[in-house]
Amino acid sequence: MTDLFGIPLPALLGQLLLGLVNGSFYAILSLGLAVIFGMLGIINFAHGALYMMGAFLAWMGLEYLGLNYWLMLLLAPLVVGLLGILIERLLLQWLYKLDHIYGLLLTFGITLVMEGVFRSFYGVSGQQYSVPEALQGATNLGFMVLPNYRAWVVVASITVCLAVWALIEKTSLGATLRAGTENPKLVQAFGINVPRMITLTYAGGVALAAFAGVLAAPILQVSALMGSNLIIVVFAVVVIGGMGSILGSVITGLGLGVIEGLTKVFYPEASSTVVFVVMAIVLLVRPAGLFGKEK
Repeated sequence: MTDLFGIPLPALLGQLLLGLVNGSFYAILSLGLAVIFGMLGIINFAHGALYMMGAFLAWMGLEYLGLNYWLMLLLAPLVVGLLGILIERLLLQWLYKLDHIYGLLLTFGITLVMEGVFRSFYGVSGQQYSVPEALQGATNLGFMVLPNYRAWVVVASITVCLAVWALIEKTSLGATLRAGTENPKLVQAFGINVPRMITLTYAGGVALAAFAGVLAAPILQVSALMGSNLIIVVFAVVVIGGMGSILGSVITGLGLGVIEGLTKVFYPEASSTVVFVVMAIVLLVRPAGLFGKEK
């Protein structure tokens, strides 16, 4: 068996894969946060709760309605996106001209309400959600055994992240979105409904969180606290990448997941804090983040 730095190669690659899977969740969640902050200027602390809701919708769809994983991968983001429309129209639209702290406090309150509702019905012990039959098992690559579902998570997350980045940065729709947030009166003069565009942007951002929740359901136990356990790390990822930087959030999320996986191999005690150490170093050197724009 080949060793690398005194560690068996399969074990090292297994931890790298685990780090890449975690990084995939960081990437897609931080992407949603970056889209919402970049377009709306709202620090959406409810992102973790909406991620949890996506996972619960997948579990509830299977448990109560017999809806399979593939259908819920489409339906859960749609349902959470519709909820996002209600949140934006009823609550967030009044905060755009206020300090960012108001949006943070409001979405934190929404998080407490959502977590409280799910805890009252299902407790905190967690629910099991099985891997879909088509993705069960593993593939032997010779140097390691690759679980099929974890490979799917990485591929699906990267594909969705790149598609969203291309939509925002490389299309006329994305250009309209960016213009609508920078100069809404000018864009409205061209007959574009800017409030509706902003609402749909928030809905799309939280739908990404729900999509990540469905991806996570077969790997993690579905519980009311699964979002709160992750959201602080995701916020650190967004800060490191640069608040509002779409591509920066994706690259940073994947990179930090790999760094976290390697840390678990070489110094496990630091694996839960390495992301925050990196954040502190980045903020000292470049306060706007690795891909953020200096003001």
